[in-house]
Amino acid sequence: MEYICTYMQGKNIHPIFEQTLQRADKEKLLNQTAKVIWFTGLSGSGKSTIAIALEKALFEKGFITQLLDGDNIRAGINNNLGFSEADREENIRRIAEVAKLFVQAGIICFCSFVSPTKAIRQTARNIIGENDFIEIYVNTPLAICEQRDVKGLYKKARAGEIKDFTGIHQPFEVPENPDMEVKTENRKVEEIIKEMLHFLLPKIQYIHE
Repeated sequence: MEYICTYMQGKNIHPIFEQTLQRADKEKLLNQTAKVIWFTGLSGSGKSTIAIALEKALFEKGFITQLLDGDNIRAGINNNLGFSEADREENIRRIAEVAKLFVQAGIICFCSFVSPTKAIRQTARNIIGENDFIEIYVNTPLAICEQRDVKGLYKKARAGEIKDFTGIHQPFEVPENPDMEVKTENRKVEEIIKEMLHFLLPKIQYIHE
């Protein structure tokens, strides 16, 4: 039993990354450069809507992608986490580790999460790696997010049914230097996607040796 406990604590774990096929081999096969495209912004800002539309646009151009979304992740791999500060940090840590695995497989990974603090986003960046992390700030005013309130979360937060809700009870720390800032107010999704493709394509197209 003592040996098993020690093993489970990670003291006898020996990664075999150097024995597996390398990322470069997979990127060459897929004809793309893998990146993590991390969408941050308030709930209702349009992160998921934009990520879904962007994924479809890239798929039509022959890119292989994977979308990780807040609701889907919390319904599965992170269904044991709440919304305390510690749980939020663990939520992002797990997501970043999963996204990193997709990148190592040569796949472009979209991550759509509020990720409200600079520290949490930096944690994700550190795990994934500076060169593979593209931060997209979906900048939508709180008033607009509340007007949309597709999931009814702001209404519940205002009524006290949800605690520690970002934008109402907890602050959202605006990214100081995102790789790209997207403003959604009075803009069509098609216009935004066209702008994003112009920015992203040079970063994800495979450079042939």
